[in-house]
Amino acid sequence: MPKLAHKQQRLAVLIDAENVSHTRLPAIVLRAACYGTVIVKRAYADWSRADMKRFKAVLNENAIEPVHLFSHARGKNAADILLCLQAMDLVNAGHVDAVCIVSSDSDFAPLAIKMRSEGVRVYGMGEQHTPRAFVKACSSFIYMDSMGAALLPLSGVHGLNGPS
Repeated sequence: MPKLAHKQQRLAVLIDAENVSHTRLPAIVLRAACYGTVIVKRAYADWSRADMKRFKAVLNENAIEPVHLFSHARGKNAADILLCLQAMDLVNAGHVDAVCIVSSDSDFAPLAIKMRSEGVRVYGMGEQHTPRAFVKACSSFIYMDSMGAALLPLSGVHGLNGPS
C-alpha cells in the first residue's frame, strides 16, 4: 500500500465510547481531520445504558454513527471486539488508508500492531493514563488531555464530512 500524505489519507475514526467522555468528541473529530479526510466516524457502546444517554446530542451534532452492542455479561468488552472487527474490515476492503482509535484501553494494542504490519497508519487518542503498550503500538498517539475542547464549529472544516 503506497504511503499517502496526511491530507490524502482516507481516515476512519473509531471511538470506544465506553472509555471516552462525550465532551471530548468534537475536539477528537476536529483533530482527526488533521490527518486526512474522515470518511467513517463510529462510536461503539451499549447505548441502552443510562450513563450513555448524554452522548446522543454530541453524536448527532458531529455525524458520528452510534454502533450498539448489548452487554451480555458484566465486565466483558463486546464493543471493543466489534470495533476491532470493523476496523480490520475497513482496512481489508480498502475503504481507508488510516485508522484513528480513540480509547485509553491497552486491549487495542494488538489491533494497532496488526494494522501497522499491513502498512496502515494508526493514530491513537487517549488520556494520560493510557497504557504504554497501546501508545507505542500506534504510529502516532495524541493525548486528549492536551487537546482541550473544540471551539470551532465543525461544519465546513476540511476533511470532516468525507469526499466532496
